[in-house]
Amino acid sequence: MPLQSVEGFFQYELRVGTIVESSVNAKAKKPAFRLLIDFGPYGVKESSAQITDHYQPQTLVGRQVVAVMNFPPRRVASVNSEVLVLGAIEEGGAVVLLRPDNPVPNGTSIA
Repeated sequence: MPLQSVEGFFQYELRVGTIVESSVNAKAKKPAFRLLIDFGPYGVKESSAQITDHYQPQTLVGRQVVAVMNFPPRRVASVNSEVLVLGAIEEGGAVVLLRPDNPVPNGTSIA
């Protein structure tokens, strides 16, 4: 794996948000959920996330997640995915969401 600069890392705007709404993204080719995530002063953002192996829509509401805020929006089926929710990818491809150990204000920066 090639080494990267810390400056390159800090170009990504990583923030914490709270999922306020979650439903199945029925039009997605691969199983996914449509998420609405509250990032406090940065607003509520929409995302399509392939996180169906370990999660159910109703259990995600109220959960804090970490997301990349400054990627261009991407259309995923019927969802305008504005942020990329981050997770650890297990060997079989299932995603385990990243989140803070303790609650923090929505919009908190990750460093």
